[in-house]
Amino acid sequence: MSFLAELGHHFLPEVILAIGVMLLILIGAFRGEKGFSLVDEMAVGILGLAILAIVLSSKQADVPVFEGAYIDDAFSRFAKTLTLIGAMASILLSVDWLQRNGLEKFEYPVLVLLSTLGMLLLISADNLIALYLGLELMSLALYVMAAFARDDGRASEAGLKYFVLGALSSGMMLYGSSLLYGFAGTVSFAGIAQAVTEQPPVGVIFGLVFVLAGLAFKMSAAPFHMWTPDVYEGAPTPVTTFFASAAKMAAVAITARVVITAFPAITSQWRQIIVFLAIASTLLGSFAAIGQNNIKRLMAYSSIGHMGFALIGLAAGNEAGVRGVVVYLTIYLVMTLGSFAAILAMRINGRNVESVSDLAGLSRTNGLMAFFLAMLMFSLAGIPPLAGFFAKYYVLLAAVDAGLYPLAVVGVLASAVAAFYYLRVVKVMYFDEPAPGFDRSPLAVRAILAASAVAVLGFWVYPAPIMDAATAAAKSLF
Repeated sequence: MSFLAELGHHFLPEVILAIGVMLLILIGAFRGEKGFSLVDEMAVGILGLAILAIVLSSKQADVPVFEGAYIDDAFSRFAKTLTLIGAMASILLSVDWLQRNGLEKFEYPVLVLLSTLGMLLLISADNLIALYLGLELMSLALYVMAAFARDDGRASEAGLKYFVLGALSSGMMLYGSSLLYGFAGTVSFAGIAQAVTEQPPVGVIFGLVFVLAGLAFKMSAAPFHMWTPDVYEGAPTPVTTFFASAAKMAAVAITARVVITAFPAITSQWRQIIVFLAIASTLLGSFAAIGQNNIKRLMAYSSIGHMGFALIGLAAGNEAGVRGVVVYLTIYLVMTLGSFAAILAMRINGRNVESVSDLAGLSRTNGLMAFFLAMLMFSLAGIPPLAGFFAKYYVLLAAVDAGLYPLAVVGVLASAVAAFYYLRVVKVMYFDEPAPGFDRSPLAVRAILAASAVAVLGFWVYPAPIMDAATAAAKSLF
């Protein structure tokens, strides 16, 4: 297939985003600050067009493109769809917040599209060079976004912390990639899989450890989580939403692709690393969030814990485990977007508040919002029959089927501990004396909050579309 044919058939979402970024930069340059609304609306349309391109290509065969640098398969298409949905929702949630804080600059949606383009490249990466290029394109835009509110000291601090630690993790991953190339003689995942036998040289193990450490940083898995609470709290809330949703989809997806397709012969070796990351993340996410009163920091530790649960499924190392990971990511995305929509709705007299205590008595001041947020908290805690229960069920079932009984037990115990701080939020909303009521939220915020709550309530009624797509995605990796 020719280069242009590959662009049109298997690389169309990335082409749409790349052309869209250039178009939006031109519009923004000509119209200046007046172009924010137009650029923002066009960015949402471009992301929607990319999703449409993926949906229309869903029946295509799984094929490598660009001499094996990238791969277009069911797994990448599913992960890209989740990433694009996360990016689109993040932009919709950001409009009112940016306008109220005097940050309505056209560069913001452009940075979101650039970072999303990097995520799509990362998800489809089929060799180490493409992986690094996608990771850096994603990360460079995220560094700027974290410090987008440059007059806010907390945002500047968050951006600097994320940049310094992100540069360290990128260096670690690049060093690991060089070790893998040196011992395997190729950067291709398929080539590495052929070169690495059941008794790999110690250099391969070192390289794998460094690569997984770099990827664990991007998904904020413990012990590489140190940036997460500070950046989540300090960065603008719409940026935190983007960090917690779209960026996590790409990081977990490429981690699954690397270990499954490049190292099938040494599953027992990389499983030990994944199990350690999973246990550390679930336990830290469960216990460290208990004393948090800032809801953005609470969600930071919550996301660490949820990445640990996703890694429990990946540790199984089989098709059922990958299917569990895909289902978990889907449900996690919905719960996260809904939770951050609720956080953005926490506004009193035009000022955003971030304390759990500000939710006191919400059931009496805004009963509908309290109900939606309660459903999301119950789902995050994994209480049946909400979607969060099924997410944890599928990853824990895969771990049990793979014989990882201690890991499954740790997951159940960590989930029980984490339920405390989720239920504390519900208790504050329904049993504490009412705090001042919140201002009326923008339509986009209310719509995303309601849609997320309905989705976690209704998943058990009709899960077939998600389960079928997740099964097809998992099969394409094996």
